[in-house]
Formats: sequence, structure tokens, C-alpha cells
Amino acid sequence: MSDTDGDARRRELGDNPGPVEEEVEESFDRTVEEGAQRLNRSFRDVLITGLFGGFEIGVGIMAYLGVLYETGNHLLAGLAFSAGLIALLLAKSELFTEGFLVPIAAVVAREASYAQLGKLWGGTLIANLVGGWLFMALIMTAFPQWSETITKEANHYLDAGFDWKTVCLAVLAGSTITLMTRMQHGTDSVTGKIAAAVVGAFLLYGLQLFHSILDSLLIFGAIHTGADISYLEWLGWFSYVAVFNMLGGILLVTALRLVSASKLVKERRDDSPEDPEDAHHNSSPRG
Repeated sequence: MSDTDGDARRRELGDNPGPVEEEVEESFDRTVEEGAQRLNRSFRDVLITGLFGGFEIGVGIMAYLGVLYETGNHLLAGLAFSAGLIALLLAKSELFTEGFLVPIAAVVAREASYAQLGKLWGGTLIANLVGGWLFMALIMTAFPQWSETITKEANHYLDAGFDWKTVCLAVLAGSTITLMTRMQHGTDSVTGKIAAAVVGAFLLYGLQLFHSILDSLLIFGAIHTGADISYLEWLGWFSYVAVFNMLGGILLVTALRLVSASKLVKERRDDSPEDPEDAHHNSSPRG
């Protein structure tokens, strides 16, 4: 059966007149529309949402450290960390590594520009780190008894070194959090979105994957307690982990998702104006 025949058959079987299943099209539309909205924020708004994103991830780190300090169990602590991802979801703040699928989909669909994507990524990255650094100062001042626990956690990441295991752990972290975003955009159910956040948290921290932003907060917290860790050490670690987080999120999830929705991408591109920065204001729903 040809692609054309398959499209026609899908139209006969469902209510959707488009080239793919209705659920897939709705999910794609949600992704692109949200991506366009996020990319059309002012730089000030990007910094504010990124700053709050750092605070909210800090809430998850606080829960993680509290459970880890009391139990020594990373799996339970990983579940506790879901408080941060749930807060991020419900407060609609921004996390750098969540910005792979949704904004890229909007850019590919010509609903926004690459310059806007760079603004979102750069502003969010800086604001996440600043917000996380500030929040970790509060946490470690409030809970000095966690000093040994957080120092051990920070050294776990910094002492790992740059090898294939580290690369794989960073790629898996990037793909995991991007897949979490993909699952959240695949449903309208708030319960389903929260469940995806819990699963993502469990995998990221329960299995101690290498995540550039989340683990940076642990390292910052250890530095605040006076651990023998320098910001230069952190920067060296961060520089390669962030790259492989991006590769994992973009290649293993975002690219495959866009390939699977290539017909929808083509429709969006055909309907969009030549200037992507005008697309969000001029776009209309497909008939």
C-alpha cells in the first residue's frame, strides 16, 4: 500500500481529515504552539522563567537530599526529587534541557526563528544556574547536617572522569528528560503529566544519570558547604555533560519525533510566512 493510499485509509477509519492519526496531530499541534509561545517571550521573560526554573528544581533537590540523608537510598530519593519536576510543570517555568523538543519543533515548523531558539537556550541556561546557585545557598544554610551527603553526591559526578560511561550516562539523561517532555505533550491529562514527571525524576536521580543542570545544583551546594571543589572543576565537568545531554535529547528523541511527524511539519512549513518571527502572530489552525 502506498503512502497516499494509507493516508486515505486513515481518513476513512477516523474523524481526522489530516495525513496522520488524530492523537498524533493534536500532540504535534500542542508541541508547536507551546514552542512558538515560549520562543516569542521577551529576553526578560526568558530570564525570569529560567530563574524560577532554577528555584523549583532546587525544591526537588531539597526533597532528594532529605530522603537520601535519612535512608541512603537513591531510588527513594529519586522519587522524592519528582517534587521539583512537578513544580516545574505546574508553574510553567523553564529548564534548559526541557527546551529541546518543544522549541525545536516550532523552529522546524517555521513558527519561530533560530535566533529566538538561541535566546531561549542561552537565557534559560544562565538563569537556571543562577537561580539554582542561590537556592542551594539557602538549602545548605538551613540544613548544614546534609553537608557530608551532598559532598559525596557532588564528588560522584566530578570524580567520574570523561569516559564512555560518562558519555552514555549524559546522553541517557538528555534523552530521558526530553522523552518526559514528549510524554507530557502527548496528553491533556494533568495526572498523566505528573506521572511522566515522577518517572523522569526516578530515572534521572534514582539511577544517577549525568544531567548538566540538575547535578550542577548538587555541586553548587557542596561548594557552599566548603567542600574542596572549585568552580573551574565544575565548569570542566559541565562543558561536556551539557553537550551530551543535548545530543541525547535532540538525536534520540526530538529528531525521531520530527521524522515521524514529517507530514505535519511539511503542512506547517507550507502554511507559514517566509519570516518565522511573524509566524506566531499570523498562523491560523489547519482546516
